[in-house]
Amino acid sequence: MAEDYVPCDSNNHALNMKEGAKDSLVVCFGEMLIDFVPTVGGVSLAEAPTFKKAPGGAPANVAVGISKLGGSSAFIGKLGDDDFGYMLSDILKQNNVDNSGVRFDSTARTALAFITLRADGEREFLFFRHPSADMLLQESELDINLLEQARIFHYGSISLISDPCRSSHIAAMRIAKKSGSILSYDPNLRLALWPSAEAAREGIMSIWEQADVIKISEEEITFLTGYDDHTDDKVVLDKLFHPNLKLLIVTEGSEGCRYYTKEFKGRVPGVKVKPVDTTGAGDAFVGGMLSNLAFNLNLFEDEKLLREALLFANACGAVTVTERGAIPALPTKEAVLKLLGKVSPGWKAQT
Repeated sequence: MAEDYVPCDSNNHALNMKEGAKDSLVVCFGEMLIDFVPTVGGVSLAEAPTFKKAPGGAPANVAVGISKLGGSSAFIGKLGDDDFGYMLSDILKQNNVDNSGVRFDSTARTALAFITLRADGEREFLFFRHPSADMLLQESELDINLLEQARIFHYGSISLISDPCRSSHIAAMRIAKKSGSILSYDPNLRLALWPSAEAAREGIMSIWEQADVIKISEEEITFLTGYDDHTDDKVVLDKLFHPNLKLLIVTEGSEGCRYYTKEFKGRVPGVKVKPVDTTGAGDAFVGGMLSNLAFNLNLFEDEKLLREALLFANACGAVTVTERGAIPALPTKEAVLKLLGKVSPGWKAQT
């Protein structure tokens, strides 16, 4: 593994987002929902006195995260024809995310999730999807023009659980890939939503070898490899690094992340903060990383640039855990640079 990296050169930077944003579109596909987060930590759902209503859903979080960092993003998915659905669509628009790919369903409600916060800021989920509108997106409802514009097409695995959304997901991947998009995959394992652990493992791996970029957590390595050691590089490379993959990232929470390409591998340390709520931290990380990748596809080949981008992504996650909720806590570029300036005074963005 490479040594831990701390930037000291004032020219080191992770984000250089200028007028070219419209040519670097990241299209995110999947679910958007309402998270209900307890206003106090360390209690069960039944014990929580009140909840904070917060927009969420991993692919939508990533889309908003990219936009808040100064990038160009769009979201494709389905919401309920209800107050929550229209509220969520408006939130995308308010955050400068292209919501032209959003559809509404009159037969199903917008998904809800109640999230229990443990004392350490980690989470447990209770979902209401029986089914929810996001599960009912039809292939005929896909915005093909939007997919064809994507420089990066990003998605998770929740949209693979059942049809018709599964078929729509696979069709969207095919359209984006044919148009030259980089395919970005964050499995975002939510075991409670799948019929069984085996169905989850099979579903997540069914599209594994089509991705160019994959971000996984340590827990997901353990689950997907049959409970092997998530710290073992050999396990990661032998079981998860497929021949077509350009970049595999393993997030380690507050400890940072590991990265693997065909040419090099290493680790980038995390940025330490006091966590309040870890909801959305992984999505903020993905947003930070894809924001850089959309402007510089050479990250796959330049280890120095990749490490700078991943340190920036780590800081995106760190800022997010200092507030409750997902989308409300996603950082601006200025907030991330401010945090990086505190932990590494030599760091500043290029202008």
